[in-house]
Amino acid sequence: MFTAREYVKAKSLDEAWELNQIRSNRVVGGMLWLKMSRLNINKLIDLSDLGLDGIEENEDEFIIGCMTPLRELELHPGLERYSCGAVREALRSIVGVQFRNLATVGGSIYGRYGFSDVLTVFAAMDSFVELHKGGIIPLSEFIGMKPDRDILVRLIIKKTALDLRYYSVRNSRTDFAVLNCAAAKTGDKLKLVFGARPGRAMIFEKSLSEISSAASLAGEAAEAIETRSNLRAGADYRTHLVRVFAKRAYNDLGGGEKC
Repeated sequence: MFTAREYVKAKSLDEAWELNQIRSNRVVGGMLWLKMSRLNINKLIDLSDLGLDGIEENEDEFIIGCMTPLRELELHPGLERYSCGAVREALRSIVGVQFRNLATVGGSIYGRYGFSDVLTVFAAMDSFVELHKGGIIPLSEFIGMKPDRDILVRLIIKKTALDLRYYSVRNSRTDFAVLNCAAAKTGDKLKLVFGARPGRAMIFEKSLSEISSAASLAGEAAEAIETRSNLRAGADYRTHLVRVFAKRAYNDLGGGEKC
């Protein structure tokens, strides 16, 4: 468990950003991962009074505040329809309902955790993050950025026409995934996002017109996606799962009807 000297409820994003420039301070999300650390924190910065919780849906996009709990994403009917159930599938195995009522989308995305189901599923969509100072940038670009002291304000999902699936393998029901995969078909493009490699999510894209078979796609994906070993699984097994998920995605999305 961490220790903290002070707790501050930020009155504005500018105040929160200024406080966060001090390395010994930390922004509070759901605080579920932070509490696992042994950090000595000077000030905990709480964003809960800034109106950054909730999901706004319009004709063109979903706008999700950084303090929105994962459970709210899981139950949102608009996200359910748009993602073909993939968002709910990605979130349902994250510990339990009580946990998902506390964990926030901002904390999950900003941490860019290698095990993250949240990062993987949204990376398959036409997604952007809004940073307080850095502005709006594609989530795919954000994944590869080095951590800094900016504040993630919102996650923005453009309603690009797509068909989406989510797959994962776990050693037990609520454990971190051994490997996860979000697959999106947009026009002639098939995008596969692999997370829990273990490492930050990696993206593999291919035009459907260039894919000769599910087996050929699986082979190319296995060559492109780097996997490693840890206590949950070995690299060879994860690479095998890359092949399995790639074949499954092609069979589900390659020529089938939309969900």
